[in-house]
Amino acid sequence: MTANPLLPTPTPKRPLWQQAAMYMGGFVVLLWVIEIVDVASGSRVEDAGITPRTIDGLWGILFAPVLHDDWAHLIANTVPVLVLGFLVLLSGIGRGLTATGIIWVIGGVGTWLVAGSGSNHIGASILIFGWITYLLTRGIFARNLGQLAVGVVVFVIYGGALWGVLPSDPHTSWQGHLFGAVGGVVAAWSLSSDAREARRQKSLS
Repeated sequence: MTANPLLPTPTPKRPLWQQAAMYMGGFVVLLWVIEIVDVASGSRVEDAGITPRTIDGLWGILFAPVLHDDWAHLIANTVPVLVLGFLVLLSGIGRGLTATGIIWVIGGVGTWLVAGSGSNHIGASILIFGWITYLLTRGIFARNLGQLAVGVVVFVIYGGALWGVLPSDPHTSWQGHLFGAVGGVVAAWSLSSDAREARRQKSLS
């Protein structure tokens, strides 16, 4: 059967790794553009972060992970965002975005509920800590050797960062780190349900 010359040639689908790289590259560009706007505004944009237990502060749950205090803050987060976000999306774009959404919401809501009154919590570290724990635990829940291997590598490189979930520097949102990390575990558990069900069905057969 020959192709109809009048129909457009379908565009070949990009490999998953290229899609993941494009998504994360685009996200990092967005972070840098927002910081440029923030600097131009006299740092007024970053005030839209999570202000605990206030109605206006609820909007910060949506905005906090894309806002940063200054260039040093953004630069420190850029490489972990690229690397960890890329690894998360390699599990599938839809699955990776769903995991990120779970982390985003749990990290934000948890921070809003328990952080100190009158504080402003911002930074992609909410996602970074969630991605770390997601990558560390998904292979355990799914009992997937490949994912376990990725988790080991992530632990070797970024495991030390998990101390950041403990109260330390008063200028660092350890609450965002903590609840982002909780969100990562919840996401790993939720998104491994298909693997757990397949394992259960296999044990019954």
